[in-house]
Amino acid sequence: MTAVSQPFAQLVTELAKLPGVGGKTAQRLAFHILAMPDADALAIADAIVSAKRELKYCSVCGNLTDEDPCAVCADPARDQSVYCVVESPRDVLAIERMKEYHGLYHVLHGVIRPMSGIGPEDLNLESLIMRLSRSDAVREVILATNPSVEGEATAMYIAKLIKPAGIKVTRIAHGVPIGGDLEYTDDATLAKAIEGRREL
Repeated sequence: MTAVSQPFAQLVTELAKLPGVGGKTAQRLAFHILAMPDADALAIADAIVSAKRELKYCSVCGNLTDEDPCAVCADPARDQSVYCVVESPRDVLAIERMKEYHGLYHVLHGVIRPMSGIGPEDLNLESLIMRLSRSDAVREVILATNPSVEGEATAMYIAKLIKPAGIKVTRIAHGVPIGGDLEYTDDATLAKAIEGRREL
């Protein structure tokens, strides 16, 4: 006879499917959810169901939204001449959080990853090229993919596609973080910092 009931085991199993959540964390979360007032637990469940039903990808930029086009694409106050290309909707949230960027976005939904069988045709690239070809206003495309091998390869691939159109292509800077110490910085990060240095 097992000491764990089926509904509890099922809850733990489902929670463990979340990224970064292992078996013990899933178990802790399950106990916490069960200890919550019913209204709070149901509010979490309702929020999950509502998000799954109502959120979709913007038909213009590919960002998560409950309206199509999304609020960024529909905002006439945004700078229509600059596009920031990112890997995922999480990156849009990160950039928006700093409140310094006022252009538009394009979400790739991944990066080129040949070892996993993901090529350029698997990304949201075709719509980017179509957006750029339809607008005479675009003067710069910022490639803000992550500084991983795949992110760098994807940025280089996109740059080669866009440059012939005469649009300025830039890459976000990489290097030593604010408050970081040079002696604790890895060689690759330090090399990028030296390479991306600027005049003061």
